[in-house]
Formats: sequence, structure tokens, C-alpha cells
Amino acid sequence: MLDLTGKNALVTGIANNRSIAWGIAQQLHKAGANLGITYLPDERGRMETKVADLVAPLNPSLFLPCDVQNEAQIQSTFQAIAEKWEKLDILIHCLAFANKDDLSGDISGTSRSGYAKALDISAYSLLQLSGAAKPLMTAGGSIVTLTYLGGVRVIPNYNVMGIAKAALEMSVRYLASEMGPQNIRVNAISAGPIRTLASSAVGGILDMIHHVEQVAPLRRTVTQTEVGNTAAFLCSDLASGITGQVIYVDAGYEIMGM
Repeated sequence: MLDLTGKNALVTGIANNRSIAWGIAQQLHKAGANLGITYLPDERGRMETKVADLVAPLNPSLFLPCDVQNEAQIQSTFQAIAEKWEKLDILIHCLAFANKDDLSGDISGTSRSGYAKALDISAYSLLQLSGAAKPLMTAGGSIVTLTYLGGVRVIPNYNVMGIAKAALEMSVRYLASEMGPQNIRVNAISAGPIRTLASSAVGGILDMIHHVEQVAPLRRTVTQTEVGNTAAFLCSDLASGITGQVIYVDAGYEIMGM
């Protein structure tokens, strides 16, 4: 039975009720995990209020600002975890960003700053957060990140984010190798296209969803809940022998040739 009772889980990347991170947080809570939630702070505090209201039913014991481009905020986040929980069992990494201009047009025209920002937020942040989490995972742990098919195949209007996801997936393998001796498992979920705030920046997202519905073996796309269920499984003892993997939750689309 899938049971996360007594496990402390930090979930990053919730923006609204369409976020895949929200689907994951709900399923971790349902399985009994004690949640900590981070949000991306903004000057007016809108995101804080929005995310706080959304996650209130999950009764998170930690609710913290964490901009991964701010080293001080990362340090304070994990310091708060150490002080409040003493140990961390689960880290959910659902962070990605690219300038909209760098998602379309010629990939060779990607700006240096746009390339650096996409890789920094979308891939380097996994190394950053995993490194901060490692000393707190004293009883082993599970780290799960979100990737997409555009990291291994060319997807229209994905461009630099595809490069970032490729870096993210290789980071999963290197982290799994490094942290395995401490019984910390690191895996990625490659979800099919879902209408979220992040995916709305990808041109033609609705056409992509309709294409998947026509081609995928299950003839549909997937839901945030299905991705959340997979994450909960990967974070549980049921997945104790799985690490360094990319698990496709995409209604089977990835296997198709045409």
C-alpha cells in the first residue's frame, strides 16, 4: 500500500490549480505526507496570497518564499526545514522558465542571456536544491523532477526549453549516481502536454494536445492527478528500487513513430 505517513515533503513550483506541482502536492497529502510548499515571491505579494489560499486545505506545516535565482532564499528555505522538521524525505522539483521569444523562431537565434536563464532556472536549480536537500535526507529520500519529450525529440515552439530539459534529464542520472549510496533516489516524470500556466507560453499547445489525443495509444492526454499519482509512487517505498529513471506519463505517446 502506498503510504507516506511520517514523510516530510517539500513541493516547489505551484502557481495555480492547473499546475502539475499542485496535482503532485494533492496526491502526496492524500498519501499522508507532511507538506512544505514554496512559492515564487513577487513585489506585490500576489503569488504568496494566491498559492497560500490554494494549498490551505493541505495544511502545509511550512510555507516559504523561494526564488531559485536567489541563493539567500534557498539557504533560508532549507534552514527553516532543518529547524522545523530536522529531516527531509521528499523533494519535488517543478521549476522551469524560458523567455517567450526564445521558444520560437530559429534555435540559432537564441540570445546568450535567454539560454543562460533557461538552463539556470530549469536545470541548474535541480542541482542546487538537491545539494541543499542532501544533508537533510538522513534516512534516505526521493527527489522527483518534471521533464518533457522535448528534451529528447524536436518539438515545435519548444527550442531552448528542450535543451534545458535534456540537461535536466542528464542531471537526474548524475545525481542518482552521486546520492544512491545515501539511499536517496532521483527520478524524472516526463508528462504529456497538459494545459498549465507554463505550457500556455508554448505556441500551439492546444494543437499539440489534440494531436496527442489522436495518436497516443490511450487516445487522450493525461491529468495532473495521474502525474501526481506517479510522483507519490516514486516517493514511496513501493519504488525503492527505482532511481535515475525518466518515467513517461503521457498516455503512451512517446512510443509512437508516427
